[in-house]
Amino acid sequence: MSDTPGLTASKVTVLGGGSFGTAIANIAAMNMHQVTLWMRSEKQADDIRLNRENSRYLPGYKLLDNLQPSLDLKSAVSNADYVFVAVPSKAFRAVVEETVPHLPAHTKLISLTKGIEPHSFKLMSQILHDVAPAHEIGVISGPNLAKEIADHQISATVIASYSQALRQNVQEMLSCSSFRVYGNPDIYGVEMAGAIKNIYAIVAGLAAALGMADNTKAAIITRSLAEMSRFAVRLGANPMTFLGLAGVGDLIVTCTSKLSRNYRVGYYIGEGLTLKQAIKKIGETAEGINTLRMVNDKAEELGIYMPLVKGLYGIIYENLPVEAIAKKLMSGDLAQDVEFMSAGI
Repeated sequence: MSDTPGLTASKVTVLGGGSFGTAIANIAAMNMHQVTLWMRSEKQADDIRLNRENSRYLPGYKLLDNLQPSLDLKSAVSNADYVFVAVPSKAFRAVVEETVPHLPAHTKLISLTKGIEPHSFKLMSQILHDVAPAHEIGVISGPNLAKEIADHQISATVIASYSQALRQNVQEMLSCSSFRVYGNPDIYGVEMAGAIKNIYAIVAGLAAALGMADNTKAAIITRSLAEMSRFAVRLGANPMTFLGLAGVGDLIVTCTSKLSRNYRVGYYIGEGLTLKQAIKKIGETAEGINTLRMVNDKAEELGIYMPLVKGLYGIIYENLPVEAIAKKLMSGDLAQDVEFMSAGI
């Protein structure tokens, strides 16, 4: 039985052995659920089985005994009550398509991946709807640096789903003394915020490397929030979602922490590394690089004003000088400070 009131122990499978998937799997195990962590790397699975540690992505953190690694996707999901998908966005659809035929009818699917699918511009929840229309789905997003979660630093996240029962069950499944889970029905807004904020983390990393002042950093973060919410609301999100953990909360942590992969990519580029060198130095996927191209193209298509995106795109893909972002930030119309306010205020 779980030590969380009101929820019996469940069979939980996490697909993907990266840092965040491993951290979430360990929390579920801590709450006495039976957890399987599926991955493709035999070396990584042996490391977890023998040493109780994911030394590649989450070194130094002990994994509980009721968290077991698996290399067999079918056996990993065939009895699962909940499947959390934590693979990079470029592999997300393929992994889900491989998974769905082996799922029990009652299995719930929850995405842990922050990103947008190339070409289709679909979010991970939309891919889940496409591939697994018979299953209830959800999305987890928020200011979730995996190493801090694993270290039991006080953290919070959002579970978004159209299903109130799913939201409540995941809240109870993952909440503990150091990790708080809040609910939100705006699955599109929560997920879009989690995907787009990665772009602005790169901008913030660049700014830090260039020694920009605190006023500048504050301006970048707040204008980033205006820009990302403007884009998401145009595509159907609720603007109020961006005032919560998935919006401003995630934006703040990813734009200020050196634990953020996207921040570090921007920082290394600001120090003079090429994009390829920066990504190699990180050693993990920085979703913001792929998201940048897609959001820039979509903003141009829809005529959405996104000067920071445009400036970063110019630096990354058009070899413009880094001053381009400052120019984009300081140019354009003198706009309203807070968008979506009632007319006449």
